Amino acid sequence: MWKQQCAIIDIRNATFYRHQYPSAHDTQESNPPLFPNLTFQLSNGGQTTPQFWSVLSPSSLARTTFLRILAGQHICVPPAARSYPYLVETSESLQHAIKYVGFDADRGSNVGGTSVRGAYLSARYESRREETDFSVHDYLTGHTELNALERQMTATERQTLEEVTEQLNLRRLLSMPVSNLSNGQTRRARIAKALMGRPQVLLLDGPFMGLDPNTLANMSRVLRDLAERQQPRLIISLRPEDGVPEWISHLVLVSEEARILAQGAKQEVFNSKTDATKSILFTAQLGHNANNITRLSRDGFPQESPALKAGEPLVEMNGVEVAYGQNEARRVVLGDWEQQVNGEQRPGLWWSLHRGQRSGIFGANGSGKTTMLSLITSDHPQTYSLPIKLFGRSRLPAPGEAGISLFDIQKRMGHSSPEVHAFFPKSLTVRRALESAWADAPMAKPRLDEEANRRVAACLRCFSNQRLLLFLRAIVASPDLVILDEALSGIDEATRDKALLFLSQGETVAAVVDGVAQPSVLTQLDMVVHSGLSPDQALLVISHSKEDVPGCVREWICLPEPGEGRIPRTGKLSGPLELNPQGWGEIWGERLPA
Repeated sequence: MWKQQCAIIDIRNATFYRHQYPSAHDTQESNPPLFPNLTFQLSNGGQTTPQFWSVLSPSSLARTTFLRILAGQHICVPPAARSYPYLVETSESLQHAIKYVGFDADRGSNVGGTSVRGAYLSARYESRREETDFSVHDYLTGHTELNALERQMTATERQTLEEVTEQLNLRRLLSMPVSNLSNGQTRRARIAKALMGRPQVLLLDGPFMGLDPNTLANMSRVLRDLAERQQPRLIISLRPEDGVPEWISHLVLVSEEARILAQGAKQEVFNSKTDATKSILFTAQLGHNANNITRLSRDGFPQESPALKAGEPLVEMNGVEVAYGQNEARRVVLGDWEQQVNGEQRPGLWWSLHRGQRSGIFGANGSGKTTMLSLITSDHPQTYSLPIKLFGRSRLPAPGEAGISLFDIQKRMGHSSPEVHAFFPKSLTVRRALESAWADAPMAKPRLDEEANRRVAACLRCFSNQRLLLFLRAIVASPDLVILDEALSGIDEATRDKALLFLSQGETVAAVVDGVAQPSVLTQLDMVVHSGLSPDQALLVISHSKEDVPGCVREWICLPEPGEGRIPRTGKLSGPLELNPQGWGEIWGERLPA
């Protein structure tokens, strides 16, 4: 009877520390207390109504810290204030019983703990396989070492694999190399890997981050089913703009300073708003269908602001089709359709990006966005053979026309993405990383002039957050084409908004307060170095989150899901998505409520 009633996690009046046990010499900066006097309990659901918890905070660090405290990390004072009675009763280890899976930007989107990170990146665009290209089945069953000992799965393990792959719609992907998975597929694989260990509690940090609306809805249904089964008990963290799913019953509201603002039953938390919680709850209530009536968007654009005049083409795709395999095994991953071009039906993808355009590439996970982007950045081997022009030139030389080199392309593009983040050298200082925007490669010596030094100094003056480093590197040298591929996913709301403002307005605007732009001191002193994107630059954005799309984006293309045979949908926005939320529904082919 006692086992049925005791808590899995029981924290009573505890304070936590990240670095070391507190001492008299500590300061607020050197060893700050985390969640002072925290009390939290997670029932095992024995004879009580199940509780479905979510941690809601505008700070990704605060959300992550809270979940890691539940998982037994960080120093607890007093030590006995955090306990796991149910696990003691069932003789389960904490490491096995409570699993944490994080999806924020610092952790990347790779399947954590595998050996695929060093694999040759271009292999993901080929039909061949490398020794390190472990399949999803290998990953889920733990066979991710070279020359691993053969081991037969037990009947329980086979049953768990069947259940998990069915729940997360992974069965058809079991033979696919994990390096070929899209971001959404990788997310499902990481959740499945955690479920394979049959934990008592699963902590999911930002499970909806970076998902397109359709995949997000499906993921919410999957998580609701998992939560209702109570195998395992589920706790998820959310940004306020994610909204709160209907099936969530209890909330923990956390401030950016790692303090509990409120906790308890969801309806009670919403009904008892305070000055400290009303902003978070208001954003959460609006969720993805937020209607904003401010005069300017957070990055300084009015509700009706037309697109800039398009200049010369920087990227041209004239009938692109990317396929792998031959004959019956041939599989088209991009361009499996016909588009109307100059009154004629032409096969493949026809698309271009011009100077001055601010464009977005959208589509469901697995629709070909990554493939399309890899053709633009020339990472994809088929860029050489396909009808693609970058900055007016093909990769291979033609009669009377020189080809464009990879160094020329890199010099004219600024690119920030989770993959760039994962592979960028971690040994560089912040300044040196920014200066590498003027180098042929991150570790090469940059060619800096006085203007370059001023621009680096401007970025360092405006930002101290290291998580924005590669975002700033993509824009600091004012390249012809800026590419932001999920570049702000997982960034705190305030930091993200400041980054978007800097992208469009540079140092000219200090902030947008109540819909009104506040000029910066540098503007008043005529000392602005970086003025934001210029009319000669083009911007290309890939994002599944409306909140991460810059307010300057006007043109868009939404790719169909693979195998549908439908053509991509294209369109134009009349202004920033923040002030025109119906535009998000138009992009995804949905009608959102006003």
